[in-house]
Amino acid sequence: MDYEPNETDERDDDDSDIEPYDDEDNDDDLDHIDVDDPELHLGNIQIEFAMDEPGQNGDGGENQGTRQNRVSAARLLNLLASNGLRHILHYNGLHETSPGEEEDDDYEFGFFGYRRRARRSGESKFPKVPSDEGQDLMRSGDFGRDTYYVDRLKRRNQALASKIMWRELGVNLTGTNRQDIRSMAQGLIPSSVADKVIHFDSRCYSGQFSDDGNFFFCCAQDFKVRMYDTSNPFDWKYYKTVTYPFGQWTITDASLSPDNKFLAYTSIRNLVCLAPTDPADESEPAVLDLSSIPGRRRMRFGGNSHFGIWSIRFSGDGREIVAGTSDQSVIVYDLETRQSVLRLQNHEDDVNAVCFGDQSSPHIIYSGSDDTTLRVWDRRSMGDGREAGVFMGHTEGLTYVDSKGDGRYVLSNGKDQTMKLWDLRKMMTTAKFDSIDVNTFTTGFDYRFESYPDDYYEPHPHDCSVVTYRGHRVLKTLIRCHFSPPNSTNSRYVYTGSEDGKVYVYNMDATLAGSIDVGQATHNSRPLDPDMSTAAYEIRSSRSDVLWKTCVRDASWHPSCPAVAATSWNGWGLSTGTCTLHTWNDGATSDEGSPPLARNYDSKLNPVPEYDDFKQTMAAMSRSRPVQRSPLDDELAYELW
Repeated sequence: MDYEPNETDERDDDDSDIEPYDDEDNDDDLDHIDVDDPELHLGNIQIEFAMDEPGQNGDGGENQGTRQNRVSAARLLNLLASNGLRHILHYNGLHETSPGEEEDDDYEFGFFGYRRRARRSGESKFPKVPSDEGQDLMRSGDFGRDTYYVDRLKRRNQALASKIMWRELGVNLTGTNRQDIRSMAQGLIPSSVADKVIHFDSRCYSGQFSDDGNFFFCCAQDFKVRMYDTSNPFDWKYYKTVTYPFGQWTITDASLSPDNKFLAYTSIRNLVCLAPTDPADESEPAVLDLSSIPGRRRMRFGGNSHFGIWSIRFSGDGREIVAGTSDQSVIVYDLETRQSVLRLQNHEDDVNAVCFGDQSSPHIIYSGSDDTTLRVWDRRSMGDGREAGVFMGHTEGLTYVDSKGDGRYVLSNGKDQTMKLWDLRKMMTTAKFDSIDVNTFTTGFDYRFESYPDDYYEPHPHDCSVVTYRGHRVLKTLIRCHFSPPNSTNSRYVYTGSEDGKVYVYNMDATLAGSIDVGQATHNSRPLDPDMSTAAYEIRSSRSDVLWKTCVRDASWHPSCPAVAATSWNGWGLSTGTCTLHTWNDGATSDEGSPPLARNYDSKLNPVPEYDDFKQTMAAMSRSRPVQRSPLDDELAYELW
């Protein structure tokens, strides 16, 4: 699930105030507990109980023993065994050992008190980089062309100018030269310099190009989806805006039909709006109730708080929509009959992301959940309602899944701060999955409010992924990941947003190919609005003020040119949003185009010159101070402006 103010927030906030458990200081307190005391206090947990001691004659009569009983905290935990109590004790720094058992030097206690085998010195717990399996994929031809075998002395032949020359001359186009020209686009990674910065007065949650690149949509927390004409990817035109009238918290997802004629979008409700994309069509969007199952009572109009949609996707033929929901289900909705035709309920937590496995077929469906699993559903064999197989490897919930569209490879992002590549041929069978308790390998980490240090990471013993990617941050919100497109990148990369304000682009072998620093491109690009600062996600507690922060939630690579559009929570205290366009510029430091780069626009692409003036003032203040800047510099520059 994504961030949503609810009754669980108070519990999460309280957890952050618990002091870490100190083994040495509390050994004496844990060794013996007087069970004759009717109340037992463990941290902020209070347990009340009573116990009768039978007399020597074995009956429970009046003559009861008076000896004092002492029992270890671990034994008490076993007596009261339940996952809920154990989880509470973990939060309070108490861990479990068997009665009379001494600590084994081969074991250590990890995050939330989970017991794990201690790692030998020199042994790395992180996946190998570069990945051997990933390098095999790079040489396979499925993910671009491997150019690394070329002799370094001949590296000049790989320069873009050389490739363009041979292409234009049209001579000697055989062998290596022909392959170099075909792979010319795969090395053009967009730069951090933004061509344009589009500002929104609320956080942006997602944004994607259409399959043909002629259309782009952006979803924001104000329950509006803005659409843009991107037939010229360097000169966008505002198209139209549609609204979700029943919204709760935010628009969670949107999907464009394959013919670009309709946009489906939803919120944390059971309703999906289906709106025409034609700007001349001003009709109201159709409302689809995904909770309607034949033979089942319909929910009241507007939905309820127990059913919400986190993810939706059109099928390749445009006839169906698949959705992942907060009631742990995957729903397939038929657009012709206007009713749900399939409901899959084997997940054990929110289904945060869904997608079809093949663009040409609606049979294979992938679903990623907070139960840490990615499940594969084959609609051709759904007699028992079970998944066809399971991918295990994440130790925390999944935030997004994306299919390569070939019915074989799928990508996922997880709250364990990893992105994983999976091969359908390596999925785990349901028989093996049934013998594994998935809750054994997760910690209950709350990605919305906590950081995730490297110490928290533990490799999953049943990991069946092909490659694991690390370095980005999956915090605060359901951050998305994607395969790079085949035409503009030769399918060479996988990429993801990140909480640190960047788009990370990885080679298939888990090495970093490049990054796009959206935070740097947009820093101080609009003045602080006091009315919007009340919606700040992050406030510096020491002074109760807000700083400029950026969290890239989604990114989309244009299918036919080296351009990436990043949608972000961006601004003072993450209170607003941006959509930034980044293109490849070959490292150029000067801008000769018109309009100039990094110009600021509103959501309808009208220039906002006062934002440009403010950014220039802040930049001038920064350049005029040779010493290291402090947050006070930003405040002073703002006052001068």
